[in-house]
Amino acid sequence: MTATAPALGRRPASPAEPLRRIARDNTWTLSLLGLLAVLLAFTKFVNPNYGVTSLQYTATSVLPLALAAVAQAVVVMSGGIDLSISSQMALTSVVAASLMKSYPGDINAVGIVVLTLLLGVLLGALNGALIVLTRVPDIIVTLSTYFVWAGFALLVRPAPGGAAADWLKNLVVGSVVVDWLPVAAVVLVVIVAAVWIPVARSRLGLSLHAVGSNRLAAFRCGVGVDRTKFLSYALTGLMSAFAGLSLTASTGIGTPVPEPTYALISIAAVVLGGVSLAGGVGGVFGPIVAVIVLQIIRDDMTFMGVDSNYGLVAQGFILIGVLMVGSLVQMRRRRS
Repeated sequence: MTATAPALGRRPASPAEPLRRIARDNTWTLSLLGLLAVLLAFTKFVNPNYGVTSLQYTATSVLPLALAAVAQAVVVMSGGIDLSISSQMALTSVVAASLMKSYPGDINAVGIVVLTLLLGVLLGALNGALIVLTRVPDIIVTLSTYFVWAGFALLVRPAPGGAAADWLKNLVVGSVVVDWLPVAAVVLVVIVAAVWIPVARSRLGLSLHAVGSNRLAAFRCGVGVDRTKFLSYALTGLMSAFAGLSLTASTGIGTPVPEPTYALISIAAVVLGGVSLAGGVGGVFGPIVAVIVLQIIRDDMTFMGVDSNYGLVAQGFILIGVLMVGSLVQMRRRRS
């Protein structure tokens, strides 16, 4: 007889096992989604007029922040950090707005968008090259380049101005298919999926996590640590350029003065989204959900007539709580 008996003591795999594994691996993100659902219900309670228009406005305001959070998550997963994201956004935004005003037309705008994305890759690549070649800590290099890119943004356009193509502005307003599906949300999903899914399924995605987890172990396994570090910053520059373009699309102009909030909220969203600041752990979906949670918390405080500054205080306490919980979890894992 050629039939083989099933291994003793091994139960047949349950059809629900893949779902359990996904839930087990994404417990933190699923918890964030639950918190988001509760916050949306609370928002509807404190502001009964919160409807389609409000949801579309929230999606439009969240889009640049979410893209900035994804940009930060990519580099943090590799064990780094980028404080220059907001100035990269400002520079790419004013370059795009200035060129679109000087060279109007939908066809020209497409070429300008591509050029702006390439500029973002270049800015990120310069950050990565400086870090790899000089061995200066990431936080020092990116803090320095924050001022460099901000200065270039002011040289391109000393004051807010420029223009945005109509099709670009239409990408962040309104809804698609149904009223409750904002265009900005669809754009966010498409951009992140188009950039991150190929990376996550490639050797680069594995290398990002490996380098972030243990540089020495990754090097001994044949991972190009410097190359991975360089590519992570180039990828962060690309996502920052998308964020800068979304700013131009949502405002219709380019603003040369970088808003430090984008870099700070991107780091906050990375922490709240389950990405370890030590590197090697996390993805990009959690930080996106975290950005939405942080934005809705501030919106709810506005609806309740609370000083908006308390929104920052609340976000700070939330982050402190998340860091404490994360530290306790790591301590228990080490003991076990």
